[in-house]
Amino acid sequence: MKLVLSVFLCASLLFGVEGQEVYEKKCASCHQGFISMSKLKENFLDHNNTLLKLTAPTLNQLSYRLKQRIGDPKGDNDIHRMEVAAFISEYVFNPDREKSLCLDDVMQHFKTMPSLKGKVTEDELEEVSTFIYDFDTKVIKEKSVKYEGFDKALEKAEKENKIIMIKVMTKECHFCRKMDAEVMIEEEVIQVLEKDFVPVEVDISTTKLPLGLKAYLTPSFIFIDKKGRVINNIPGSWNKEDFLDILKEAKDKIQLKR
Repeated sequence: MKLVLSVFLCASLLFGVEGQEVYEKKCASCHQGFISMSKLKENFLDHNNTLLKLTAPTLNQLSYRLKQRIGDPKGDNDIHRMEVAAFISEYVFNPDREKSLCLDDVMQHFKTMPSLKGKVTEDELEEVSTFIYDFDTKVIKEKSVKYEGFDKALEKAEKENKIIMIKVMTKECHFCRKMDAEVMIEEEVIQVLEKDFVPVEVDISTTKLPLGLKAYLTPSFIFIDKKGRVINNIPGSWNKEDFLDILKEAKDKIQLKR
């Protein structure tokens, strides 16, 4: 078993590069790359898919849903990758609407894909499976809020007259990952944070919160002024609009104190 996983890992390093080429040649005509979740929700819920006129799930939708719905996302990562790859291979060769991972509100706008038997090889599927698996993590890393260490955040908050926002999370937290994928990469959220806040991320499974702070749910968002005083401690996962309201409330409280 260890030998199989080692071979799979080595292959994944190569496939991660070549998988994008397979996606662009065999998948991109139907599956668009990244579209923010707020735009996707607007398209499907408010405009009945007339805004974007998508013919298939986007790549970030596929990446996120596959990792959440196939196998055990909290289990061994190498095995999980193999489970996702096996599902993709089976589905591409034998499409079945009943096995789709899309939400019903989304799937109703798509036709069942045709089988790709004879049009894509097993090796190509392995390559593109690795690319799809890693896609949402890559997008989050590239597009997400940029975080500072707490000591540096204190210096920056004092110098630039900003509010420190501590995002309390763990890597195992489903709703932390959901916010990362759906909210913390939204341009509007990033713009507000860059203007008035210094974001800090703390994984409480490995690191203690500074200043003796406590958080009992993940994610939680703790807002601190430049003198280290707590303004708000807000637990929970939020959509973009609600989170923007939370940021506004923190700014309003600071204005009242000044």
